[in-house]
Amino acid sequence: MEFLYEILLDSGFKYKARGDDTLNLKTGDWCVIRRDFFLDYGQIVAASHTPFDPETEVKTVHSGPPSEKRAEMPRIQRKATVVDQSKANENLMRAKSAMRTAAQYIEKLELPMKLINAHYSFDNKLLAIQFSAEGRVDFRELVKQLSAALNTRIELRQIGVRDETAIIGGLSICGRKLCCCSFLTEFASINVKMAKEQDLSLTPSTISGMCGRLKCCLKYEHDGYLELEKSMPRRGDCCECKEGRGRIIDRNLLTQKVVVQMDDNGRTVTCSKDEVNVVYPEKYKVRHGRNDKDRDRDDIPEDLSKLND
Repeated sequence: MEFLYEILLDSGFKYKARGDDTLNLKTGDWCVIRRDFFLDYGQIVAASHTPFDPETEVKTVHSGPPSEKRAEMPRIQRKATVVDQSKANENLMRAKSAMRTAAQYIEKLELPMKLINAHYSFDNKLLAIQFSAEGRVDFRELVKQLSAALNTRIELRQIGVRDETAIIGGLSICGRKLCCCSFLTEFASINVKMAKEQDLSLTPSTISGMCGRLKCCLKYEHDGYLELEKSMPRRGDCCECKEGRGRIIDRNLLTQKVVVQMDDNGRTVTCSKDEVNVVYPEKYKVRHGRNDKDRDRDDIPEDLSKLND
């Protein structure tokens, strides 16, 4: 019986492979994998206890890079031996040399590319190079020249800035290892509106991560903030409290408290949302009345649009 395993390469690329239960594979094992026309070397980072079903898993293979777009799922052949590990270390050194060669050809062809890493297949039949770029890059000539220089098949993969950061790694502002290179496997869609709905400062340096895009953690508590916001009055709402009538100028969703500026003397008071009664005099409706959709569109600077996914 065969089970599914998630394989991690030294380049940071992950894919699924099937393996027979007689191999006694477990998380952390290094193994040799048959992938279409070549052998690969990687580490098992996750194991599934669900038996492999070709009918349901064939669709996942077609979503990968060109070398994975085959009808057959990669298959683990064996656990890596000491000899296999020695050969894999040699391939790492060859990959570093190939990176230097690729950088020279990129400079010669004046291509707007940033090399991330290179990975040799276990049998050296394929060299996969990952790079990032601001837009689409025509690298056909580069592939042709590199293939002739290194005498192997070349596969270039363009990745986004979030994937690049996940591969390189680092520490976030919270002091912990970046989520994308520790436990986050899929990137959710994030937009500036999420930060606004959590009453966060819309300063780009505050809500953007190391990759230059919006922080992934904006998604974690978004649903909770939406639930807290349902019973909270909005900024600018006219209200009444035990001190008198005023207008809400600030609020804290977590503590469920609001700051009210009094109409009579202009002083501010802090009180719980339960101590506030929102009212809308006729004159206030005319001057300040807006619907929810208008308020959602306000106060989002135009220069933050590029941070959206």
